[in-house]
Amino acid sequence: MSGGTFVGMPAFPQAAKAAVADTQLRANLRHATHTIRAKRATAVAELADWNDLREAGKQIKDHTLAHLDHYLLQLEAAVTAAGGTVHWALDADDANHIVTQLVKATGENEVVKVKSMTTQEIGLNHALETAGIHAYETDLAELIVQLDNDQPSHILVPAIHKNRDQIRDIFTTQMHHWGRPAPTDLTDNPTDLAEAARLHLREKFLRTKVAISGANFMIAETGTMVVLESEGNGRMCLTLPDTLISVVGIEKIIPTWRDLEVFLQTLPRSSTAERMNPYTTLWTGTTTNDGPHTFHLVLLDNGRTDTLTDPTGRQALRCIRCSACLNVCPVYERTGGHAYGSTYPGPIGAILTPQLRGTTTDIDTSLPYASTLCGACYDVCPVAINIPDVLIHLRERIT
Repeated sequence: MSGGTFVGMPAFPQAAKAAVADTQLRANLRHATHTIRAKRATAVAELADWNDLREAGKQIKDHTLAHLDHYLLQLEAAVTAAGGTVHWALDADDANHIVTQLVKATGENEVVKVKSMTTQEIGLNHALETAGIHAYETDLAELIVQLDNDQPSHILVPAIHKNRDQIRDIFTTQMHHWGRPAPTDLTDNPTDLAEAARLHLREKFLRTKVAISGANFMIAETGTMVVLESEGNGRMCLTLPDTLISVVGIEKIIPTWRDLEVFLQTLPRSSTAERMNPYTTLWTGTTTNDGPHTFHLVLLDNGRTDTLTDPTGRQALRCIRCSACLNVCPVYERTGGHAYGSTYPGPIGAILTPQLRGTTTDIDTSLPYASTLCGACYDVCPVAINIPDVLIHLRERIT
């Protein structure tokens, strides 16, 4: 992958044709998406005011995007006042250079990472490896993908295309190349697989001095970063290292703490079908003798301000990366994420990727057509992104 593009990937129709022929892939995807979809529907039905929360999330995001310049400067001032350092990155190359130099300045050659689609988007791991810096993914699914030299295929569950037999084989054959080996008698029991990953990662958590994260939200009024996760690996990365570097897209900003209350209800239900995610980590700058003593925030544009200029297409920037649209999409269920040739698969990827990267390649011009326009994605979106409308808009642009 280079600069967020899966190098050598064919356009969607060709990639989808190959994916549909993989019966094991289709079985894995069908089981996973149907399970998550059913649980999400139950969790959402518990809230009588779900539609009000959805509308509130939409309005908060639209207001913020309309005044993005103001809130970004407010955020920069708040982060700086709290002891952090803010860097502005125009594109992927800019961001990769900034992060690489920050890591080199620490004298370290290893980093641990919290699951971050933004760093996947810019190809950060490859850039660090080129500079002699080893980046270790600590999210379980991201670890599986990294060990297998694969690419993520889902926003929330990057290894959704793997079943537990395949995961056991990956751990057994690959884990020893990256650190602590898997047990010789490892089974495909999920508990045993999770324990093997925990022991493997624990050594890295305790040894590594630099961590790299993304953020689900940035609160402008206080400069606070917010990460939601389910495994505790994020909490380890965000508290144990001496230096923390967060790479965050500029659209992830919200104005106030009060706004966060809306998304803490809608994001967990839409993504993992939970009332509340197990770990919510919030930090504001640095604090003496508590957590990392150095904090850097890299604010990434990489096509976002170009997207903002399109009155119809800009609603894609509301996305809170819940993945609900993927789990209901009949196209994604049959092809999986790799066919989209992008960090962002599924319906949201079909409208976000061509705007961030442009429509100059066969992959990007084919993505707005990777849909039946059935509208299921719009119905489940917690911030009411009208994905079918944007798909048609992008088709017009390409034509």
